Amino acid sequence: MATNRTNMTQDVALLLLDLQNEMVDPTGKIGKGGLAPIVAERKVLQNARRALDAARARSNPVIHVRLGFRADYADAVSVAPRISRLKEHNAAILGTWGTEFPEILAPAENELIFTKQCVNPFFNTGLLNWLLQRGVKHVVLGGVVTNLVVEATARAADDAGLAVTVLEDVCAAPSAEWHAFSIEKMLPLFATISTSPQFAA
Repeated sequence: MATNRTNMTQDVALLLLDLQNEMVDPTGKIGKGGLAPIVAERKVLQNARRALDAARARSNPVIHVRLGFRADYADAVSVAPRISRLKEHNAAILGTWGTEFPEILAPAENELIFTKQCVNPFFNTGLLNWLLQRGVKHVVLGGVVTNLVVEATARAADDAGLAVTVLEDVCAAPSAEWHAFSIEKMLPLFATISTSPQFAA
């Protein structure tokens, strides 16, 4: 996998995507289905913390994105099968432990949390406007799942004229094949592929 070092300046924002308890904890309703062990094996949370510490040290904007719904899912507009599975497990309900963040990635008081009800975090959230109004020109991404929220965010950010870097070691998918295909074949069309140590450097 080719990686490139990118100059990280004050117009860079770090976006941590769906790294919430429901997804990354072994007892999370989604995580316990197989994603959490892969997150642990790849040390995604520790790598995300490395990137988070670096962004905070440079005063880069940090955005925490999560998936969250009303208890009755009235705000879930998607009719895709994945939403049916969420409903079956009563997963990602706002106000519950599942939509909060693991302690290692707990948002600081000055860091914003954007809540989405779909894959693309820019859809109906105000996140893109927030970034553009503050002069952000480059977004650095990490999260789960690689071929869903990370890829969707990279595509949408690229469409909006933002430079994109994906931190490969801050990403994971339930299938190693899905992760590899996204990182090696799809995401390089929209982003520079890097790592948390390179970002921290």
